[in-house]
Amino acid sequence: MSKPFTITTAISYPNGRPHIGHAYEVIATDAIARFQRMMGRDVFFQTGTDEHGLKMAQTARGRDMEPQALADEMASYFKAMNDGLNISYDRFIRTSEPDHHHASQAIWQAMEASGDLYLGRYEGWYSVRDEAFYDEKEITDGEGGAKLSPQGTPVEWTVEESWFFRLSAYQDRLLDLYRTNPDFIQPESRRNEVMRFVEGGLSDLSVSRTSFDWGVKVPGSQGHVMYVWVDALTNYLTGCGYPDDAERMARYWAEGGDITHIIGKDIVRFHAVYWPAFLMSAKLPLPRRVFGHGFLLNRGEKMSKSLGNVADPMELAERFGVDQLRYFLLSEVTFGNDGSYSAEAIVQRSNSDLGNAFGNLAQRTLSFIAKNLEGRLPVIHGHDAADEELFAFIDRVVRSDMLAAMDELALSSAIEHWLRGCFACNQYIDAQAPWTLRKTDPERMETVLATLYIAIAQLAVAILPVIPTSATALLDHMGVPADRRSPEGIGGHWYSELAESSFTLDAPKPLFPRLELPAEDE
Repeated sequence: MSKPFTITTAISYPNGRPHIGHAYEVIATDAIARFQRMMGRDVFFQTGTDEHGLKMAQTARGRDMEPQALADEMASYFKAMNDGLNISYDRFIRTSEPDHHHASQAIWQAMEASGDLYLGRYEGWYSVRDEAFYDEKEITDGEGGAKLSPQGTPVEWTVEESWFFRLSAYQDRLLDLYRTNPDFIQPESRRNEVMRFVEGGLSDLSVSRTSFDWGVKVPGSQGHVMYVWVDALTNYLTGCGYPDDAERMARYWAEGGDITHIIGKDIVRFHAVYWPAFLMSAKLPLPRRVFGHGFLLNRGEKMSKSLGNVADPMELAERFGVDQLRYFLLSEVTFGNDGSYSAEAIVQRSNSDLGNAFGNLAQRTLSFIAKNLEGRLPVIHGHDAADEELFAFIDRVVRSDMLAAMDELALSSAIEHWLRGCFACNQYIDAQAPWTLRKTDPERMETVLATLYIAIAQLAVAILPVIPTSATALLDHMGVPADRRSPEGIGGHWYSELAESSFTLDAPKPLFPRLELPAEDE
């Protein structure tokens, strides 16, 4: 029996409304979670909002409101985005929740018990925007004498009493982790960056602040709140029952468990250096892998409010369709690399792949059956070599190539394999020409239509994690039983059972109506 599968997004910092980058991460993670559930695994999928820190306190002050009120408002926008994009999360966590404060204080006390926390004085560079401390060697000069972080964000010199974590003591253990578990950080380019950073030497990390109070209180240290990354990273444990629910922890955060963090490449250091060090200190299991995806660019440009090119994902979903947007983002961008989007690209890919390659295949096959067989499913009168060749090809691309790609988080490659299956079915229907066979060989016509019906159902099941609403609607229309909607189940004898039942096929409606580019985007 396979291990439970735990997968998380980074929790979003809600000092502003969600943008398309937030949507991309959660859609990709959702597709992975749905795939693993479809494979019969016990999945726990968590996303949410990271609500503490100086940035939130400053934003709230600027709006003349309390930080909790700002967090409540902004978290609702992120939750609405998840629900609107059909994200199948098991928990939407908010770091302002009491159980999360309890978990954060518990891991603090565990690190303290290991002798890895000490009180000192912090003097150094701090980026409010990144909620991150940086070494002198990482700072560069900007315009007008401004000091900048490696991310290009402004930093300020900070002096205050602080608790420190003995990160320097974990350098060798971290390097050993990376060497003995080469897949711990993915893709490989991110692993190489982290290896170079750690090999360059680690300084102890300031893990508390006294200059503001919006955060998790440090146990037994009045006036200190936890550095937001200690608190934020601990959210993954909170959802898995830490520290009180031992049974849930054994299920979803076990030693040697299958735990995956999906995050943006700009926060790989926090997840691949600080986080495993905190877990080692607290004597807790490590995740299996940290995957840092790339940035989503607007027509090749990084999104920024000053350029006015920050896209609202819900506006895009409303204009083009939720499944169409999900499909575009996962097929267009190589997962792990930067990618670009535009209205033209969304329209083009949706029309060519979903509309023409798959939607039109299903539409003309099912319409032909509904019209010429009065909705009765066609009888199989013995398959010939062309049929067997199509079955073998579909089986290979959706039950071998595609599954392997999904396991490796190669999402766009998985979709490419699926598209090859669609193209093969279209070539088959054109070569077999059931509209001609209707007059010359009705029995062969039925076998061809049955072959297509089975192949279309297999393709619909394979793409369920990517376009769940559309694929489910098609499978419902085709009468495919719910318990057959997996790569294993759809390979059985469901068709004969369905054809021999009282099921009749209604005339289909187009799955993917042709998209037109809005006038303002032409």
